[in-house]
Amino acid sequence: MTVETLVDDACTRADAERDAMAAKRDAYDRFLARVDDVPVQGTPTPAATPTGAGTTRTLTGTASSDGCRAIRRAFADTVRPHSVADVDDPEPLLETVRTELSESIAAAIAPNTTTALTPPLVRTIEAEADARQRETRVTIRALEREADELATAADVVDEITGWLVETDERPLGDCDFADLQERHEVLATVRERCDARLADRQAFLAGVTSDDADVGVSHRAIVDYLYADFPADYPVLSTVAQLAATCEDCQRAVRAHLTRRV
Repeated sequence: MTVETLVDDACTRADAERDAMAAKRDAYDRFLARVDDVPVQGTPTPAATPTGAGTTRTLTGTASSDGCRAIRRAFADTVRPHSVADVDDPEPLLETVRTELSESIAAAIAPNTTTALTPPLVRTIEAEADARQRETRVTIRALEREADELATAADVVDEITGWLVETDERPLGDCDFADLQERHEVLATVRERCDARLADRQAFLAGVTSDDADVGVSHRAIVDYLYADFPADYPVLSTVAQLAATCEDCQRAVRAHLTRRV
């Protein structure tokens, strides 16, 4: 008999989020490739307009508007569909650019911009995209480690729940004294396994996955984000703790039968 637990739900959620992050990483790859293909304006050519106090310099807008339009289109086609901030409640494109890249980039490539798409601006866009890509890669690795942790926890939980279900099919009243002693000892061992799994999980939650000192993802932050809408904030800890409590209750019942037979 298979018993579904929150750990199984957590495995499904972690796998889905890992796939989503991988898709976002690939989207940034495509975005950077398209940015690289957009023609840029070297040194903006100003149009001088005489004024009483001298001249006012303004950009001739063709190269600027075309280049910025191409950047906006590239972002909309690649990164935007994978932006966490834009999934549940579609927002204006430039708001997503602000979230994913920066306020200054969003302002620079806005439809009404007078900023030319110059090499420095392109380098700024690429640098921010590279930074998001690094963060995404680290997040993927953190999710992979979470998936490994969940797989280990799921194996332990499945084994324990399977044993409890099978054992429960034989009432305590049908067990002789030796059988009761053995069951009590096995339950003690199972509780120790639960305690060890709880300690390992706590240690994992305290850790960080990182590339270097600049880019790191807290495991607890990943867990808080992944399972925000779960019945329990920490599904592994909750499930294993419940198993440990169940085993303790079972031990108590076994001891009561042992005492009556002494």
